[in-house]
Amino acid sequence: MHILFDKYYPIGKVWSFCTYIVSIRHPDDLETILSSTKHIEKGLPYNMLHPWFGTGLLTSTGAKWHARRKILTPAFHFNILNQFVDILIKEGDCMTKSLKDVGGTVVKDLVPFVSEHTLNAICETAMGISLQKFDEFQQQYRNAVHDIIELLVYRMLRPWLYKDLLFSLLPQGRKQKEILKILHRFTEKIIAERKIYHERTNDQYLKNIDKEIDDVEVCGIKKKQLAMLDLLIAASRDNDLTDLDIREEVDTFMFEGHDTTAISITFVLLLLAEHKDVQERVRVEVDNAMQEDGGKLTRRSLQNLSYLERCLKEALRLYPSVFSILRNVGEDVKLHSYVIPAGTILHLNIYGVHRDPNFWSNPEVFDPDRFLPERMQNRHPYSYLPFSAGPRNCIGQKFGLLELKAMVAPLVHNFYLEPVDYLKDIRLQIDLIIRPRHPVHIKFIPISRKSNTFKSNTDTI
Repeated sequence: MHILFDKYYPIGKVWSFCTYIVSIRHPDDLETILSSTKHIEKGLPYNMLHPWFGTGLLTSTGAKWHARRKILTPAFHFNILNQFVDILIKEGDCMTKSLKDVGGTVVKDLVPFVSEHTLNAICETAMGISLQKFDEFQQQYRNAVHDIIELLVYRMLRPWLYKDLLFSLLPQGRKQKEILKILHRFTEKIIAERKIYHERTNDQYLKNIDKEIDDVEVCGIKKKQLAMLDLLIAASRDNDLTDLDIREEVDTFMFEGHDTTAISITFVLLLLAEHKDVQERVRVEVDNAMQEDGGKLTRRSLQNLSYLERCLKEALRLYPSVFSILRNVGEDVKLHSYVIPAGTILHLNIYGVHRDPNFWSNPEVFDPDRFLPERMQNRHPYSYLPFSAGPRNCIGQKFGLLELKAMVAPLVHNFYLEPVDYLKDIRLQIDLIIRPRHPVHIKFIPISRKSNTFKSNTDTI
């Protein structure tokens, strides 16, 4: 498909039965659509997400989308993100410790390994709930996410199954119903746990949610940090949201906050493993930053990891988790070379623009220094869209970058990364996000800090 869009650059039309989609990837055209407040309605295939996400922030439009965005934006304020950093660092340390506990060199299937920890991170930050008490449900939830994505892709590739009634009568429709029970049961448990906390504190924390509150004890219970879920619960107390409304947003953020991040970390680690010079430069930067802060990662040291941040941005250029966006055009719109008629489904090709040689020199090469300030100055702002752009940009993009830093930094500090599966051999699967089609592995070789050599028998990287 990527080759096809290259052939019909910068705009092409794809027919599927009676439906056609116009694909665009020129930054000028992407800017026209993404910067507009008129073209914010998601494309038809997003309707198939409604049984899972309802009409939450990802899938809603119009007044409902504006209202939800307004409620949730404070959860990602700079001051709140600062509170989250400690949790993210702790989860990064847990991931590192799990490798250390094995002892010696460890080979890991990256996606399931990383996603376990990104799920913990999103629950403790955005939901305010630790998953320690949900161990038995966590794996079940992640398996259910995998299964429902397979069903969604199966359905999206068969337009005759777009009608809900027909799909519900098929074995796949009945299977989806069972999977949804698992997914919704998990999020409902998380919501219930957080509500119990507020009931035990007589909602005193919710009453002061708009104020700066120090870590004090309320009714003998230590105040937890502000979570996105608290904002939703507070809105429900004011009768602005129902329990179903809360679940819509929790389902949305549970998936987007753990799966996309896990895939991003996977590709970052694969790239670092294959580029030893870059990996070593990251390691030196992390080591120096930690040394300045007493040998540990802190909020301040994470902010000082500028080269690692450039590596993360370059990995997101090559492998953007959200590789494309679909939008419905509600009225005629003039693009660079064409007028797109009202009612058209537009495919915004993010993967394509990220690898467009007209805007990126040697686009297939991993080069973190592309994101040096002086090299970014004259770059088209819509040639790089890992978190989308405009009014419907990703609300959690700053959170996502913080999490990537907090997870990757301790791994590079404690281990040499060696490739087992190489990126050139990895087949990509396109579903809701971009991901490896098959398991991908990496080798973690412990670093002995005393002698700065491997603890294993490996002599060289």
